[in-house]
Amino acid sequence: MTRDPEAVLAELYAGNRRFASGEMTAPHRNPGRIREVASSQRPMAAFLGCADSRVPIEIVFDQGFGDLFVTRIAGNVADPAIIGSLEFGTEVLGAEVLFVLGHTRCGAVTATMQGAEVPGQISTLYQHIRRAVKESHGDIAVAVQRNVEIQAEILREASPVIARRVKEGTLLIAGGVYDLDTGLVTPVPV
Repeated sequence: MTRDPEAVLAELYAGNRRFASGEMTAPHRNPGRIREVASSQRPMAAFLGCADSRVPIEIVFDQGFGDLFVTRIAGNVADPAIIGSLEFGTEVLGAEVLFVLGHTRCGAVTATMQGAEVPGQISTLYQHIRRAVKESHGDIAVAVQRNVEIQAEILREASPVIARRVKEGTLLIAGGVYDLDTGLVTPVPV
């Protein structure tokens, strides 16, 4: 079953509006749906989102089991493992939308902006976010939005699989910023 990428994107935004207004329908969140998708999956969208616990993507877009293929990593950065996962979600599973979702007051973007020493491997994320921070001139909201734009650009350019599907018109890359205060996702042109 092929779906229209624009219609899928519209469905995602409609779900987000339901969520933000407190009128969720919680589709596909029942034992019957679990059994329905147990043997295979055909998500309508693949997501690159931040690992922030306040942004549960299926809930934010009022979706359920089998609807979304979600990858999450601090700072919603497109590293090689994430790109490979999203290639799988789009090429093999057939998602029609590839959505990069950032969020307000992102800790990874803020930490990159501050540039302070951090323990362990945390600073390995900085290399993926530095360009957005540099181009934001110290404005965290601008840096979050630029990071969404840049990560979408990386996905489009670093993956021949994704680039081919975009060119064919079978995949739409979209972006947005989730507002931690309102629950709404503001579209970001990518």
